[in-house]
Amino acid sequence: MVEIMYYVHGSTIDNERKIATGWDQIPLSLKGIEQTQMAALQIDSQVYDVVFSSDLIRAIESASILFADRRDDIKIDQRLRECNYGELTKRPNKELVFEEYIDTQFPCGESLKDVEARMRDFLKELEINKYKKVAIVSHRIPQLALNVILLKLSWKDAIDRDWRVCGRWQLGWRYVYSNENL
Repeated sequence: MVEIMYYVHGSTIDNERKIATGWDQIPLSLKGIEQTQMAALQIDSQVYDVVFSSDLIRAIESASILFADRRDDIKIDQRLRECNYGELTKRPNKELVFEEYIDTQFPCGESLKDVEARMRDFLKELEINKYKKVAIVSHRIPQLALNVILLKLSWKDAIDRDWRVCGRWQLGWRYVYSNENL
């Protein structure tokens, strides 16, 4: 069994403008840096066996602030990337109708199930390495994929219950993984 604490990256200018960033390398905004610094005060980084971050700069910057005393130990993993929105990258968020891209790839991008497959592969590796407590800093669609995999939600339910839609941000989200989840 692996206990996972999932942290989302701090705000970016794209987030603040309600623009889909996807795989674009957009750094944290000043607001995002401040948010993340405040959140870091509430985290005891020593309780984790390992800290993982997406390879996108906004997640790396967030992880480096949240886990400043472990900055050199953060493992960067491309599987934790946001969904590739392809031609819809840099478009207004409201133009991304996620339900349309569960099985179908975004034009020149990937589908939500592609992200789910990445996350399933990532989870298997956590178990192989016998981690007990893991911190992850990542993005929206990888978190929704965890909700599908570990909470057994349908993609539609995961999208509808997303905290970003409901306005229920919190410092971190706790998940428990065992091979029974897959």
